Amino acid sequence: MAKYLAQIIVMGAQVVGRAFARALQQEFAASQAAAQARGRAGQNSAAASSISGMGLQEAQQILNISSLNPEELQKSYEHLFKVNDKSVGGSFYIQSKVVRAKERLDEELSIQTEEQKPKSQQNTET
Repeated sequence: MAKYLAQIIVMGAQVVGRAFARALQQEFAASQAAAQARGRAGQNSAAASSISGMGLQEAQQILNISSLNPEELQKSYEHLFKVNDKSVGGSFYIQSKVVRAKERLDEELSIQTEEQKPKSQQNTET
């Protein structure tokens, strides 16, 4: 009886192991496809998130903006920076988060500008 139980356990472990390996391969293939779809701009954006320690969505939430509009970004930054100034009873921690969020969004704007430059240069050449 113990022999059959051990065989069932071993067979079950093999089935689960194979299913896990297949799922892992599929996830790896999907992540590779997503990385290729994002292209160079996506890689630059991911690198900027890694360097700054803050994601694009988090930076947008901190500054309370929905789109990467430079005027809206600057207006929101100035307001939040002044409101959180320590001399008026604000929080230095929140003020530093506002600064980091602006830096992250400025980096994203420069990445998007670089991405659009080659496209506009290609259009003028043809």
